Amino acid sequence: MTMKLITNTQITVDGVMQANGGNNPELDPGFERGGWALPLGDEESIGYIAECYQRADAFLFGRRTYELFAGYWGVKDALDNPFSGALNTRPKFVASNTLSEATWAGTTVLSGDLEAAIRELKARPGGELQVHGSGQLIRWLLERELVDEMTLIVCPVIVGAGTRLFPDEGRDFALELLESRTFPTGITVQRYRPGGRPQYA
Repeated sequence: MTMKLITNTQITVDGVMQANGGNNPELDPGFERGGWALPLGDEESIGYIAECYQRADAFLFGRRTYELFAGYWGVKDALDNPFSGALNTRPKFVASNTLSEATWAGTTVLSGDLEAAIRELKARPGGELQVHGSGQLIRWLLERELVDEMTLIVCPVIVGAGTRLFPDEGRDFALELLESRTFPTGITVQRYRPGGRPQYA
């Protein structure tokens, strides 16, 4: 079985994905509505996300998310934590033409022909090649039909500003709903499989 590329994205009801975990003046200068996901997390939803990480055979990141994760999870050595345990023991790939070398152990920098490199990764035997965060990369992957499944973790909040997951104009996709769940704080999860172009009435 070859690897499935699966995106996992925490978003708001108005589609914002920026700074879900908190404000970061370096990565998100001038954005002060960060940290909208953390107050809504409960044991069930955090457990669900932790299980996602545990299922990963490998991780694929855009440069910004990679640097954020490397600085946070990459310096934690608690392998019994489901997040740092998975991230620090499984192969990581970062799609970047500006990053020359990666400091986080177990990382390969993909540069040059990114599409060919990612198709080659997907052709390897394995289960899930997961993308977390990395909005710019997700938009790029969708345009090239490289996404096998999308998991949207929707937080019950409208932040009214920030970078949204989907562009104002882009490709159109029909989606097949594979799973839908609701957690006690109102977070919902929808897992979709892209299935060609939509039908229009």
